[in-house]
Formats: sequence, structure tokens, C-alpha cells
Amino acid sequence: MAERSTAAVDVADNGGDEPPTAKADKATADGLSKTPHTADESAAATDGERQGTDPAVAAPELHSGHKLARRYRLEECVTRLDGFSSWRAVDEKLRRAVGVHLLPADHPRARSVLAAARSAALLGDPRFVQVLDAVEENDLVYVVQEWLPDSVELTALLAAGPLEPHDAYQLVSQLSQAMAAAHREGLAHLRLTPGAVLRTSSGQYRIRGLAVNAALRGIRAERPQRTDTEAIGALLYAALTQRWPYDTDAYGLSGLPKGVGLIAPDQVRAGIHRGLSELAMRALVNDGATASRQEPPCTTPDELAAAVAEMPRIRPPEASFVAPPDYQRTTYQQGTYGQQGTYGQQPGGPGTTPGRAVPVPPPPLQGRTGKALKWTVAALLIAALGLGSWQVADRLLGEENTQDDPGTTRTTNDTGDKAPRPAKPIAIVGAHDFDPFGSDRSEKPAGIRNSYDGDPSTYWNTDGYLSARLGNLKSGVGVILDLGSAKQVRSVKVSFDGGDTSVELRAASAGTTEQPTELTGFGKVAEGSGTDVTLKPGKPFRTRYVLVWLTKLPPSDGAFFRGKVSEIKITG
Repeated sequence: MAERSTAAVDVADNGGDEPPTAKADKATADGLSKTPHTADESAAATDGERQGTDPAVAAPELHSGHKLARRYRLEECVTRLDGFSSWRAVDEKLRRAVGVHLLPADHPRARSVLAAARSAALLGDPRFVQVLDAVEENDLVYVVQEWLPDSVELTALLAAGPLEPHDAYQLVSQLSQAMAAAHREGLAHLRLTPGAVLRTSSGQYRIRGLAVNAALRGIRAERPQRTDTEAIGALLYAALTQRWPYDTDAYGLSGLPKGVGLIAPDQVRAGIHRGLSELAMRALVNDGATASRQEPPCTTPDELAAAVAEMPRIRPPEASFVAPPDYQRTTYQQGTYGQQGTYGQQPGGPGTTPGRAVPVPPPPLQGRTGKALKWTVAALLIAALGLGSWQVADRLLGEENTQDDPGTTRTTNDTGDKAPRPAKPIAIVGAHDFDPFGSDRSEKPAGIRNSYDGDPSTYWNTDGYLSARLGNLKSGVGVILDLGSAKQVRSVKVSFDGGDTSVELRAASAGTTEQPTELTGFGKVAEGSGTDVTLKPGKPFRTRYVLVWLTKLPPSDGAFFRGKVSEIKITG
């Protein structure tokens, strides 16, 4: 089903071997088994996947409608494998869909699954599907994760064909940066397959199952950074060629011919971007350099992310312009509707040309009547010009007389002669953080009042991102300011702490009475960059809701970029 492909619980990926450096423990009651056992026949595992099973521990026998913690209602079982099951569920408290992994508390890997889930939850990186809960109760261990109904698995994207160069570039860039951040916190994935990568409607790639998928299967690796780097290289290879870079078929993709070995993507399919092809080989061939340019191999996600950053940026393809069809006049406009070719004849009859209109010009003015009308119109025009000239001269003379008389005070109600009204501050009655492209649609709401409290020593700050453009995860984040009612705004001054920040001034339409929830509800009226930016539109505008939208952030602590708004002042 459509939702199943976007769940955050699918850990039984169809087909494909484990990465060469990752191995699964053969778990039994005492920890290891010498003889592997096959999983339940209804599971979606394959012979190529080595995984631990324990015939003494069966998956919990639950049913749709069962509730966990009086909150999570199970809806549909999407995986039943190796003593655990995965479900699509509903969080009745927050009224949202979630994914749930379930396994018995006495399962050999229950403790490692709990530890992995709690470690992944502490990361809090929006590039990963978030762990929401990890609980042991009533002889059950369950892990609750996000469910992303608007996203698509990379498996489904590759089934439709290879990705465009720009999409493949975004894939390897976002995955390598995300895994580099995870490894810096001591977390590895070890099960990074096409089914573990999702692309949201905004174009962001998100990774699910960080640490948890490997713990559920008992997968370990001696060099986890190398394992995840090779997995990213395999995903990039598949995105470029629609082939799996090994000699086995996996994840709905055909493998390479047996006995040929690993060949570069641009030798598998014509027209592949040369830089991306070499990048895939550098991530996959970790025992030596690529054959084409002798570039050093990438053995960690950090090295792969640095190699991507050194490449020239691949821009998205330009939208093709389709010319509108030629204007087609109707039969009525062509003059044939109810029109006769000659007196007493219909169109198409004798004396007419089929398909063409017979023009009938208006009769010209003739005789004395026509001449009299012309002279009348000319006389009226001359009289109108004379009257207008007299009125102008009279007004000018009157103004001169007024100026010569020292006792006369000149007053006027003409708004054009008035001095411009001085600007005055507009009170802000409330504010709200605005992150329409984030997974939780929230951006540090606790400190939002610091952005307009009148104290420049306090500030509201964004989350930390790995690049100035918000890690290429979203187009921006910001603050919505509520003026209480529609007011005329002349300028907005924004003070930033921490360095130059690029910002846009956006506003809702004058008739908007409820705060918009999407970026499309705000129109851009001005933009600027710096530490003290005055955003002044071409002319004043009326609105109730003003959006200060940050698009480029300055470097902050460590390797992160973070925006800090110390004060916002609005004048009208």
C-alpha cells in the first residue's frame, strides 16, 4: 500500500546482501548460534540477508486495535520477522500516525534495541526519522518512530528510472553529511539500503532506522564508518545507473554481470555525470584509488562529504517553457455567425468563398449632414480648450494675489502638499516560530519572545545546521509577528547577533485574519543582509502578520551555522 512504502518501520528490506564489512550475530538464548535459522515464511527476508533468529522467541501475537500505553493503537502489521514485528499505528494523544517496532522483553536483542533507540533519540537531527519513544512494559519492548506519509522510498524512485544528476548530487550530499554528524555522536546505521532512505515532498532526503535497524537484526561491524560510506556509495551508484553495484539482484534492481567485477557507473550507462561516477567509485573501492584519476578513496562519511563539497555544484535543470497555443478566434469573431455573403445569400452559397467572411464596412458620412457633424465636433473641442485655459489662468492669478497679501494664511486640504507623516513604532502583540519545512514544524519556540522584548542582549536562535543555507534541508526559517490587526507597515528593522545574516521581509495579505501555516501565505516585500538590516519596501503595505524569514545563517559554535535574532522593530 502507499503508506507502507513511506513507513518508518520497514526494516525487512527485500533482497540484497549485507555490506561486506557488516555481519549479523546468530542470536539464541545464550547469545550466539552456530546454525542459522530461517525466518517466518511470511517475512520479507531473503537468503542473502544473514540475520539472527531464535526459534524459542516468537514475535508477539498482537492484533489490530491493540493499544500500547493506552496511547498507541496498532493499525497494520507491515513486518513480522525474527522474533519482532513492525506496525503502522496511531498516536491517539497527538492524533498522528507513527511506526512501532515490537519484540518480547526476553528477546536476546531487546536490550540492545532499547539502547540503540534511546541513543538515536538523543541525536535529534532532522535528517533522520526521529525516535519518539522507547519503552519496556508488560513483557514487551517497543520503539515508536515518526511516520512520514508524504515521503517516498528511494526504492520506489529507482524503480521509475535513474535519478537526474541534480537529484543524485543532493542524495549523496545530504546522506554523507547526515551520517558524518551521526558518527561524530558515536552512532552508525549499518543497514543503509534504498528502503532506509526517504525523499519528502520538499526534496529533502531523510534516513530511517539509525542504529535501530541494525540492533533489531543483530548486525555489527568492525569499521562502522567504512560500512556506512560503502553503503552511501552503493546508493549513489544505483541512483546513477539503476543497477545494484554487486553481482546479485537486490531491492528491485539488477546486479552487475557475474565475473566482471565493479565497473564505473559511466561504463554501465551513457551520459552519466563524470564527477558523480568517480565519487561513487571512491566510496565503493576502499581498497585503492579509482582507475580513472587516481583519486584517494573515501573511507568515512566525513571524507565523502568533503569530496562532495569540492565538486562544482550541480544545478537543477531549468524548467522548460511551453509556448501557449495560437489564439483561435471563434466563428462569431470571424464574422460568419449569421452573416450573409450578399443580399439574400447565406455563407457558402453562390457568390461567397467557403470559410471566409465577407467584410461589410460601415457606410461613410456623406453629403451636408456629414460635414455639419464634423464642424460641430471641432467647435466643441475649441470651446473646451478655451474654457480649460481660462480656469488655469484664473487659479494662477488667484494664488499670486494670495501670496502678495501678507495677511492671508494659505491652507489646503491637498494631501500632496502636506509634510510626510513621521514614522511611529507599531506594537507587536505576539510572535511565533515558523518552520513549515521541518519534521516537527517547530524552531526553538521557547526563546521566541527574546526577538522583540526590547533587550538587545537577549536573542532567539535557530537550530544548528551544517551549512549557511540551512544544510540544504529547507529554504529558510523565521519568526511570525502578530500586530493584532491590519496596520500600515513602512519598515522593519532586524538586529542579528553572531554575524551577517540574509533575511527576507514577507507579509500576509491585508485581509488575512488567521495566521498562515505555509510559506505561500506570505508575499516577499523586501530583503537584505547584515547584522543590522532595515527592510523597507517600495511603498507602505497593510498587514496583520509580518514574517522575518532567515535564508542564510552565519557560522556559530563548532561546525554549525545558526541564526540569532536579538531585536525586531516595526514602524508604520
